[in-house]
Amino acid sequence: MPDLPTVAEAGLKGFATDNWYGVFAPAGTPVAIINRLHAEVVKALVAPDLKKQLLDLGIVTTSSASPAAFSNYIASETEKWAKITKAAGIKGE
Repeated sequence: MPDLPTVAEAGLKGFATDNWYGVFAPAGTPVAIINRLHAEVVKALVAPDLKKQLLDLGIVTTSSASPAAFSNYIASETEKWAKITKAAGIKGE
């Protein structure tokens, strides 16, 4: 679509967004289990075979420093997108 302006050309300079995936557990899951799950996911994401498979799909792997850091990231993304959807008048169906 050669005539479609980029986000910056449309007047939203500095706008950035990412797609991300996460692993969640039910509320009340013991901290020891959350920490173990986090450690195992981090280990998997640095495994050469999985890293290559994901990169072949265009997915660059990264992980949060801790479960708390991921929780903080989710909170900041929720706040950011709530403001954007409100300002744009977007309503859920």
